[in-house]
Amino acid sequence: MTAILRVLIADDERLVREGIAALLALQSGIEVVATAENGATAIELARELAPDVVLMDIRMPGIDGVEAAAVLRDETTVLMLTTFDDEEYLVRALHAGASGYLLKDLPAPELARAIHLAHAGVDQYSATVAARLAALVRLRTTAPPIELTDRETDVLRLVAAGAANREIARSLYLSEGTVKNHVSSILNRLGVRDRTQAAIYAHRRGLL
Repeated sequence: MTAILRVLIADDERLVREGIAALLALQSGIEVVATAENGATAIELARELAPDVVLMDIRMPGIDGVEAAAVLRDETTVLMLTTFDDEEYLVRALHAGASGYLLKDLPAPELARAIHLAHAGVDQYSATVAARLAALVRLRTTAPPIELTDRETDVLRLVAAGAANREIARSLYLSEGTVKNHVSSILNRLGVRDRTQAAIYAHRRGLL
């Protein structure tokens, strides 16, 4: 990995983004070209500077990291870098076209390596995230489709699109409690552990 990759870092915490930039500056093959404090600035700088890879935090004011990733997915490699090991964020990031989902406890040399691999087309995930995604392989793809009610199918489609319960409730004119009950019922009926696996089921069954 001798090629020098130009990297943009987006994080709403100044000390964090400057710290990541300083650590990556010590790694061979990495040049940090700019930092951004939110998704809107990240999009603007990415289009101005054309970095090879954007390291994108999840939670940022205004346009968050997932929304920014969806905008930039066809323009550059976007690699999520966050503290949130949360299934809803993971599903949203995958749906947005991110090339990986890393946690901020990753050592700098491993982060640099992940940046190079993601740019080369190899999706990158921290160990705990990879363990969750490994369940994809165990999902039964040859079993007959499980019949869901029309309302459960509507909820599942929105879950697979990365919508949170509040967003689903607003979209389907339901209470959040009702949505929560539907999600629990869907997980039980599909025999899956979490929303991530339910989303994968929806993708595989062509429900989107």
